[in-house]
Amino acid sequence: MENRTYTADAEPGDHVTVAGWVHEIRDLGGIAFLILRDKTGKIQIKFEKEEMDDDLVEAGLDASRESVVSVTGLVDEEPRAPTGVEVTPDGFEVIAPADPELPLDPSGKVDAELPTRLDNRTLDLRKPDVKAIFEIRAEVLRAVREQFRDDGCTEINTPKIVATGTEGGTELFPISYFGEEAFMNQSPQLFKQLMAGSGLEKVFEIGPIFRAEEHNTPRHLNEATSIDFEGAFHDHTEAMDVVEDIVKAAYEAVAENCQEELALLDLEEEFEAPSGDFPRLTYEEALDRINATGELDEMLVYGDDLSTEAERVLGEEVGEHYFIVDWPSEIKPFYIKDYDDDAETSTGFDLMHPRMELVSGGQREHRYEQLVAGFEQQGLDPDEFEYYTKMFRYGMPPHAGWGLGGERLVMTMLGLDNIREAVLFPRDRQRLSP
Repeated sequence: MENRTYTADAEPGDHVTVAGWVHEIRDLGGIAFLILRDKTGKIQIKFEKEEMDDDLVEAGLDASRESVVSVTGLVDEEPRAPTGVEVTPDGFEVIAPADPELPLDPSGKVDAELPTRLDNRTLDLRKPDVKAIFEIRAEVLRAVREQFRDDGCTEINTPKIVATGTEGGTELFPISYFGEEAFMNQSPQLFKQLMAGSGLEKVFEIGPIFRAEEHNTPRHLNEATSIDFEGAFHDHTEAMDVVEDIVKAAYEAVAENCQEELALLDLEEEFEAPSGDFPRLTYEEALDRINATGELDEMLVYGDDLSTEAERVLGEEVGEHYFIVDWPSEIKPFYIKDYDDDAETSTGFDLMHPRMELVSGGQREHRYEQLVAGFEQQGLDPDEFEYYTKMFRYGMPPHAGWGLGGERLVMTMLGLDNIREAVLFPRDRQRLSP
């Protein structure tokens, strides 16, 4: 809109055109106020009924909440107004009227259940605290990209329609691809490894992944955003250093650049970027600490994966971000390399927030014969992955990497109750629209 002024930029003495949504109207008899809201905040529009054109007053006061309007007028200082200024209009236009019966209240005065909010996401994001989540999410992704670039990484984009799953199995969404069966990719894992073996060496990707898991929990999605890294000539410890830097960079950027958004979420006092090295517990140490609490119904034994409850118990014990390293080989994917002097222990690692797992990673098996043997041990046909395995015959360097759940990072950073609050249009077992 030509010559539009954002409400936050309106200064006393300016003659402005502001545009946005009708937040509320207060009619006090001889005088009435309309509160207009845009992306920068709110501004008060004053209607003095006896001194203004009747049509102008009628247009302003008949506008329904959430209608899109344009107001032209003089800005005056008014200490009693919500932002210290108000506009006395000489022009008012309803650009797009809103149905008076709204499915939820964007003012936030009346709460709505999460399903109602997700069904009406456009209205939901008109609430400043909800919008704040996605401003913070955008800052997280900006900071992550910047940190990767500072670390010498190249951003890549890998295919999301593939002939085979990353790890095989049944957790795949099949699609028809010109008469052939194809799948939505579970992970960029195999493709980013191929790029680590190219001249790019250090790569990252931020993109969607798809998993046909029949979860119905506050922490799982069927379409999620994965932040992935793969680095040639990296071992698993160096890959952990990279993810630690990435997580810290995300927190530090939010702490520095999102104070207004944190205030809207009542987090400005308690939000703190992590400092110091993240503890690195071995898998066996993790089991011992969990079992020592006595909080689980059954003691964990070597070879067990960690349940949600076990993660919760350990997270409360550690109280900060931490790694679990030296996992048993049998419970890590085929592409994770084992220690050269201990074939029963993998170089796989997980980065944990006290609430849940954020990252899975490790050093990759770069030797052709051992990689093919790993396929066979996990019941996968190496021939189906020939596009991947053949490149390991042409000089594949040692490499390591990881995948970080973008929504989980935001969810744990902001203390959200449900991961769906951190994604605009979530996809789960029950939700395919909007």
